[in-house]
Amino acid sequence: MALEMNDLLALKSMGKEDGMSAYEQFKVGHMQSRRASGTAIAGLAVGIGAAVAAIGAGAWAGSRAQNAKEVAIAKNDGLKDLVTTLATTLAAERAERINGDQFTFTQTQTDTQSGSQQGSIANQIENNAVAQATQTLLTQAMLGNLSENAHKVQIYSAPQPCGCPGCGCNG
Repeated sequence: MALEMNDLLALKSMGKEDGMSAYEQFKVGHMQSRRASGTAIAGLAVGIGAAVAAIGAGAWAGSRAQNAKEVAIAKNDGLKDLVTTLATTLAAERAERINGDQFTFTQTQTDTQSGSQQGSIANQIENNAVAQATQTLLTQAMLGNLSENAHKVQIYSAPQPCGCPGCGCNG
C-alpha cells in the first residue's frame, strides 16, 4: 500500500518524538520534488495561453485573408464587367461610324414657289452649282473677260538713262 503525501504529512504532524524514519523522510522529499511547483504551473499556463493566442491570431488572420480574397474577386468581376462594357461600346461605335460612311442622303426638297418636290437635296445642290457656274461663264463671255488672265500681268523694263541732251538728268 502506497502512502500518500497527506498521510506522510499527517504522520509527521503526530508528533513522534524521534521524528520520521529515514524511509519516510526520503519518501516525503521524493514526493515533494515531483509535485509541480508554482513556477512550473505558471510557465505551463503562459505556454498554453500563448498557444491559444497564436491559434486565435492565425484564425483571425485567415479570416481576414479570406475576406481580402473575396473583395479582390468581387473587384476583379467588376473590372471584368467594365472592360466588357467598354469593349462592346467601342465595337458598336465603330460599326456605327462604318455604317454612317455608307449612308446616302435621299431626303427630298420642296420648292417654295411651286410647292413641288424635286429630287434629292444632293441633286438640288449639284443642280444649283451647275446653274451658278453656267451663269458665271455666260456673264464673263458677254463681258469679254474669258480671254483675260486671272492674274493681271504688267510688262516691266529696267530704268534707262534720260536721253535729253543738256538737261542735266543724264547721270
